[in-house]
Amino acid sequence: MAFLTKKKIALAVGLLVICGAAAAWYSKSKAPVVEPPRFRVAAADTGNITQTVTATGTINPVALINIGSQVSGTVSELKADFNDHVQKGQVLLKLDPTIFNAQIRQVEAQLASARASLRLAQATHQRNQTLVTQSFISPLALDQSKREVEVAQANIQLAQAQLARAQADLDNSVIRSPIDGVVIKRTVDLGQTVAASFTTPTLFQIARDLTKMQIDTSVSEADVGALKEGQQARFVVDAYPDKEFDARMRQFRLAANVVQNVVTYNVVLDVDNKEELLKPGMTAQVRLLVGNRQQVLRIPTAALRFRLSDEEVEKQAKKDKALAAKAGSAGASASASASAVAEAPQEDDAAFRSKSELARSFKIYTVDDKNNPVAKDIRIGLSNFRYTEVVGGDLKKGDKVITRAINEKQGEL
Repeated sequence: MAFLTKKKIALAVGLLVICGAAAAWYSKSKAPVVEPPRFRVAAADTGNITQTVTATGTINPVALINIGSQVSGTVSELKADFNDHVQKGQVLLKLDPTIFNAQIRQVEAQLASARASLRLAQATHQRNQTLVTQSFISPLALDQSKREVEVAQANIQLAQAQLARAQADLDNSVIRSPIDGVVIKRTVDLGQTVAASFTTPTLFQIARDLTKMQIDTSVSEADVGALKEGQQARFVVDAYPDKEFDARMRQFRLAANVVQNVVTYNVVLDVDNKEELLKPGMTAQVRLLVGNRQQVLRIPTAALRFRLSDEEVEKQAKKDKALAAKAGSAGASASASASAVAEAPQEDDAAFRSKSELARSFKIYTVDDKNNPVAKDIRIGLSNFRYTEVVGGDLKKGDKVITRAINEKQGEL
């Protein structure tokens, strides 16, 4: 009896296990199949959008004076160095004056000789005038003596001009600062020979005021249409990566720069450098503020670039066909009628729309309750790398727009 009882218990347990497995399989087969998400979506919302134009430039002083020498010579005295604050008229260096003093003495001797020749010519001319009246000499001799007086006078004027030039050379051998400023560059040393035979050498560079700086940038031709004088800008430099500085656009220069068929334009921005943190020659990464919108409907800019793949288009067509077949003959006829209406030739309104409207029109995709893509036409306004303003179309706040597709095997595309 005990053996039969154990056998019955084992049989009952086996039946319970079989029934449980059958029930689990049945419930699993009845559970709804949830498809994995196929798209990465983001909700349309309202917020602020700022549009900027980026450029790279160099920080320079507003007034930068190159100081050279008009005469050649050897530097005998050097009275200014790097970073020195100098005043207008202050002596920066002196050239050896030996040669210049010798030239002055030489010209002074020539001037004295010309004056002596003039006195002799005048005395000769006066005697000849008396002798002509007494008929001792001919009038031709009188004319020749008069000419000698005029030549002597011209030689004096020539010597005076040469003396003035020699004095000017001596004065130019002393280099003075033409403005109040700071010496930011010096290219000459004590004892060095300065040669000014063909071109004027640059001896010093002086910045007028380092508290007022400017940024010389190059902006692409595609961005110049949005630029206006007085626009605000922000920039950073490598020396202070955690600090942003303010700037303002002062000038747009019309001369184009073409390098390998790339056209850029020079844009100058004013910078207030009261703390003198910015130094000449620094590289600035500039962002010019060209547009700003407050509390507008916006979507991620990535949604404008999304397009359905051929597989998604084919999959969507199969779903539409299955739904039409399930709807029955009435639904099929209605769908055929709607299809006929959709396929009927429509008047192309592109001819009545401006090029700017066509350029700002885009097709984006949203998802419905079943995660299926739905195409929508919109018109956009201000845009940056992150958000785009929506100014028209069938889109409202909260709609989920597709930004990219998700591949089940490889992840996001």
